[in-house]
Amino acid sequence: MSGTANAVGRDDFSLSRVPESARRPWFSIAVQRFGQIASFHQFLLGAVLGFGMTFWNAVLAITLGAAIMEVITVLLGVAGMREGLSTSVLTRWSGFGHRGSALVGLLMTISLAGWFGVQNGAFAQGLSNLLGGPPLWAWSLIGGMLVTGIVVFGIHGMAWTAYLTVPAFLLLSGYAIWDGLRMHSLSELMSSAPPGPALSLAAGTTLVSGAFIMGAIMTPDLTRFNRSTGDVVKQTVLSVTLGEFVIGLIGVLLAHAAKTSDVVNIITSSSGFLGTLILVAAILKVNDWNLYCASLGLVNTIDVLLGKRTNRIGATLGLGLLGSVLSALGILGQFQGFLTWIGVISPPIAGIIIAEYFLVRSWRPVLEESRARGELPATAPTWVPAAVACWVFGAVAGAFLPFGIPTLTSVLAAFLGYLLLGRFGLTRGIGSTPTAAPTAPSTKEEEHRVASHHPH
Repeated sequence: MSGTANAVGRDDFSLSRVPESARRPWFSIAVQRFGQIASFHQFLLGAVLGFGMTFWNAVLAITLGAAIMEVITVLLGVAGMREGLSTSVLTRWSGFGHRGSALVGLLMTISLAGWFGVQNGAFAQGLSNLLGGPPLWAWSLIGGMLVTGIVVFGIHGMAWTAYLTVPAFLLLSGYAIWDGLRMHSLSELMSSAPPGPALSLAAGTTLVSGAFIMGAIMTPDLTRFNRSTGDVVKQTVLSVTLGEFVIGLIGVLLAHAAKTSDVVNIITSSSGFLGTLILVAAILKVNDWNLYCASLGLVNTIDVLLGKRTNRIGATLGLGLLGSVLSALGILGQFQGFLTWIGVISPPIAGIIIAEYFLVRSWRPVLEESRARGELPATAPTWVPAAVACWVFGAVAGAFLPFGIPTLTSVLAAFLGYLLLGRFGLTRGIGSTPTAAPTAPSTKEEEHRVASHHPH
């Protein structure tokens, strides 16, 4: 089989460990991580903060929110790196059990595939503004299948996409930002009052942490290709510092300069062709990861619930086509409220994984023993009732407690609840499910393909 066919037909270790020989240089992963964080969404978040806060209060909100998310991201990333497993597969032995991991995978699939479709609609609008031509629904299909084609090639294809789109995004947006701010004094903007209704520090911090939580939960999908804990820390600090602070604070300044939170419209309308090109590049480099992680979640869910091994390529094509069609029909524009609700029930997942993997450690011995052989543990607990209880507890605490930062409250409540139950020996699993070895593609073939095709 040719190298190209191998590249297209392989699975990126969707249900197995990523072997050491297939791990990638940290900078390769860092560029992709930065591409996830530094996007128009970050500009918009900064603009919302700037519209209701002074510059220095916005700095404090971003610092608090980013610091919280950075700790969570690093811990989840280290777990993914050590075990070489995607988030949903890792949760089989990190609190949720075999069946519970299907719920995690399904939640990630629905959330990320939904956002793929929503952002594809904006991508299609940008292509239509940029090039004209066919109707918007056709651009939705073209744009969606373009991203799907990139994701088919897995981590290899997405790395090269990031190498192209991240510098383009930075250069193009840098010019557009200069154009938007050049008529204003920087010191004036930094000392000016917020142009809109006041936003409290707690509310601003909530916006920052809430916007980042799903990106934190999907971190193992990315860091399973890292080589060391240091690599995970370096890429997280670099991407969060540049993405959250640089892009976010520029959004704050733009809001103060334009006296509005609609900075995306300001850049695209004032910069015309250039601004639209920025929009297209920004969405492309984040939307491929939405689809990629959604496909990993779906592969695990089908494996657990139906007992069928689904190739990640097939899952990618199916989700990409569905998201593109729904985007073309305009249905997903009404889906954002549901996706926001999913964001409320997602944070406890992070707290449970961290508590189990690093402190309770019920299944760490079997993970470590099988890791030495490069295999998965022979069995996984079928259910872990404590995780389900803590998941509900964390979601309710985050949604209804009238104080604190909801995202952090949700994570902490699930974390502390699981830790407490673990101390009393109440985190035991119910039942035991055999873990079948992947049948196709073979790990050796996949290892050879990734090792020989990725850029160094």
